[in-house]
Amino acid sequence: MDTILQPVPQLLAGKKGLILGVANEWSLAWGIAQAAHAAGAKLTLTYPNEALQRRVLPMAAQLEADVMECDVQDDGHLAGLGTHFAKAGNQLDFVVHAVAFANKEELKGGITNTTREGFRTALEVSCYSFIGLTKALAGALNPGASLLTLTYEGSTKVVPNYNIMGVAKAALESATRYLAAELGPQGVRVNAISAGPINTLAARGIGGFGGMLKHHEATAPLRRLTTQEDVAGAALYLLSGLGSGTTGEVLMVDTGAHIIGPTPANVS
Repeated sequence: MDTILQPVPQLLAGKKGLILGVANEWSLAWGIAQAAHAAGAKLTLTYPNEALQRRVLPMAAQLEADVMECDVQDDGHLAGLGTHFAKAGNQLDFVVHAVAFANKEELKGGITNTTREGFRTALEVSCYSFIGLTKALAGALNPGASLLTLTYEGSTKVVPNYNIMGVAKAALESATRYLAAELGPQGVRVNAISAGPINTLAARGIGGFGGMLKHHEATAPLRRLTTQEDVAGAALYLLSGLGSGTTGEVLMVDTGAHIIGPTPANVS
């Protein structure tokens, strides 16, 4: 990880965390996992299927992390996580939900390309999974625990080809607020990070993504792309005691792009 994260190596010392969504070294979840490990946390990573298990196992080994199977569309898998972490009493100090999916053919053209099945899949994987995961882990969260999910500005603004994922992310942000209100009395915080466009494997499935990156870099106030390290640093704030007074928030981590109004598409 970038040296900017090194001055706080004990920020999560003695804390236990669960991270869903690590797929490869470009995953935002992987950046957060590396930062949390460097800050002293003991981690458990999940994988949804055998194909991703082969990728996740060697990555988990780098962080001395435990590994568990969890397909978020399987209620039995979610319940299994809850049982595993609750069996010895409350055990989790933070949870990172970095899971989203939409059928690739529905990330082209307009929103009316969305099929009923595609709508269901996108909302189930990208939004309901956060609610279902939170419910399953209710008995396994330590006092003061922090839950974090990842979203994108396509939830509130129209992004070409983002389509049903924008609708799903809007639902996810709303769910974040409702979960924050429900879990707040137990001292549990729930937040989201809205990251700028980052060249992850999932993002490459969005039509015209390369042009989006160029435009972001040319027009964002910091005149650079958002990085994995940017997101990981913000996650450390929200997952640690530094963010003890923050809940129900969608934190923008996009090098300032969200404050800029319409700009010409050919900005150089």
